[in-house]
Amino acid sequence: MKYRPTRRTRRYAVGAAAVIVLAGFNGPALYRFSADKYHHYKINRPEYKAKNGHWKVVDVPEDNRINTIHAALLHTGKVLLVAGSGNNAANFAAKSFRSVLWNPEDNTFKNIPTPKDMFCAGHTQLPDGRLLVAGGTQRYEKLEGDVEKAGGLMFVHNENPDKPRTFRAGTRFTGKANGKTFESKDPVLVPRAKKTKNKKTGKVTVTASTARVYVEALHKGKKHQTGTEDNYRIAGLKGKDAQNFYGIAQKLSFDKKDFQGIKDSFEFDPVSERYITVDPMNEARWYPTLTTLQDGKVLSVSGLDEIGQVVPGKNELYDPKTKKWTYLPKQRFFPTYPALFLTEKGKIFYTGSNAGYGPADKGRTPGLWDVKSNQFDVVPGISDPDALETSMSVLLPPAQDQRYMVLGGGGVGEDPKSTEKTRIVDLHDKNPRFKDGPPLYAKARYPSSVILPDDTVLTTNGSGDYRGRNASNVLKAEVYDPRTNTSRGVADPLVGRNYHSGALLLPDGRVMTFGSDSLFGDKANTKPGKFQQQIDIYSPPYLYRDSRPALSDTERKVVKLGGKATYRTADAAKIRKARLIRPGSFTHVTNIEQRSIEVEFTTTKDDLTITVPKDPSLVPPGWYMLHVLDGAGTPSKAVWLKVPEDEKVPTF
Repeated sequence: MKYRPTRRTRRYAVGAAAVIVLAGFNGPALYRFSADKYHHYKINRPEYKAKNGHWKVVDVPEDNRINTIHAALLHTGKVLLVAGSGNNAANFAAKSFRSVLWNPEDNTFKNIPTPKDMFCAGHTQLPDGRLLVAGGTQRYEKLEGDVEKAGGLMFVHNENPDKPRTFRAGTRFTGKANGKTFESKDPVLVPRAKKTKNKKTGKVTVTASTARVYVEALHKGKKHQTGTEDNYRIAGLKGKDAQNFYGIAQKLSFDKKDFQGIKDSFEFDPVSERYITVDPMNEARWYPTLTTLQDGKVLSVSGLDEIGQVVPGKNELYDPKTKKWTYLPKQRFFPTYPALFLTEKGKIFYTGSNAGYGPADKGRTPGLWDVKSNQFDVVPGISDPDALETSMSVLLPPAQDQRYMVLGGGGVGEDPKSTEKTRIVDLHDKNPRFKDGPPLYAKARYPSSVILPDDTVLTTNGSGDYRGRNASNVLKAEVYDPRTNTSRGVADPLVGRNYHSGALLLPDGRVMTFGSDSLFGDKANTKPGKFQQQIDIYSPPYLYRDSRPALSDTERKVVKLGGKATYRTADAAKIRKARLIRPGSFTHVTNIEQRSIEVEFTTTKDDLTITVPKDPSLVPPGWYMLHVLDGAGTPSKAVWLKVPEDEKVPTF
């Protein structure tokens, strides 16, 4: 039998030959020409780039380097990078909160004054192009053993139907039975008691109102903790106020204290490049998801509240016109950072992806949620259902197909389990059900997926264990093609990225990646990890072709649903596709903003006319990047187009 070398053998032989040729010019170079140098040589060859793309490091001035936790592409083409305190307790204590605005076009940076700790907030694109940022950090967690003062939850009651009251931070509560004193760490507003009158008897009933606040003992030591429920007098109150206002607390102890959220909300204005304060949410939220709806309002869901508990299903809506928040009439529970997508029918699809907090047996089943009726229809069939935490979810292109993909993920909390599964569901099926797609490049938590203009999806990085534990970072990337249901590997990323990392599509068709917050810095898990501040840029293979189509008319247009817009182009005869892509807003394996919408078009010799789809739940109001593509799938640079709110769209 004649021996035929495998493709891998031939590839290695070619590599070895290159080394020998180079060594022939300079004998000692054979020893200096390491595997790393050969790798650098290989990945910079034109044919390699044309097939696999290329990565490079962004040059970031030292003064602008931050622990990027959140990133959002703005309609100015700039990227808002948000750290807040950056998962750094020292920064939090010093009230050192950071945001940086980066312009990828000329690689310039600008530090942005940041009014609150937006670390672990939620964010979403608004119809006018501002970015809504809501929630963040009120208090860092303290692990059991690190807690120095007994503390816990105090329920503050008000039996006065005519008088609300705000108690400042530092208000003291003394137990009537135990005699121990605790003080509040934050201000708390206790509403009026509720007064109801029986229409038949005329009898008036007063029901006390309740508010919650975290309290701590005045002094360190186990002797200050409590073990049973007690009523607490509030210092400084006299007469009827002392009777109407009081506290009730269960055990106040040295148990682990979770992160706590804030209610604060801001709009970031890309034009003035500053944060603008708007009304706070009704609930404090840390790790919330914000989803823009078809009428431009924003749904805010889940998060840890002001005492470190998952918000128990109290979801709310933000109206960009009034800048106010209102509760939904009915409650529905989700774990933190749930992946909630607006579907073309106006319902919300929960893929099951989430990140961080919540019981393992509650709120983790994928399904379609009708926000108006609160009905939730389970979508079955997802594989590895116990490994959906820290998975990535994406609406596959084009968005009209309503096919969703869930990639990777891990077990709840610090569970070491991870999966290489990808799962796909078609919501157009009569009975939608998840089916497995091609396996991911490795078992991975925290993978980052980005929709590319050529209708493929780039996925990069992740780690095989919780926060890269056991040196489990995955230095792999791949491109998935929804048309063929196949994936192929592309150029390997430059650095590992796990927890607190992400990726965004840029207007020129490149992809930026950011962040990573490894728990440890070595395989033995003995050295603390260091936050990865490096930003990288990936140029996909389509950027290494001889030419790409272009729209010479870059005027920013406003086009209504169902409306048309005409652009000048010298490449009209070459254009085969047009896509509207919503700018991404990424944090914690969550980017529910991104969607690529197929756009119908016609051409003349020098013009292209597009038609925006009519469905507001397919094209929610806001700014979009318009890309056109030639027959090879090479995209143009984007031009920006705004789809305004439609007054005829039903509101929630």
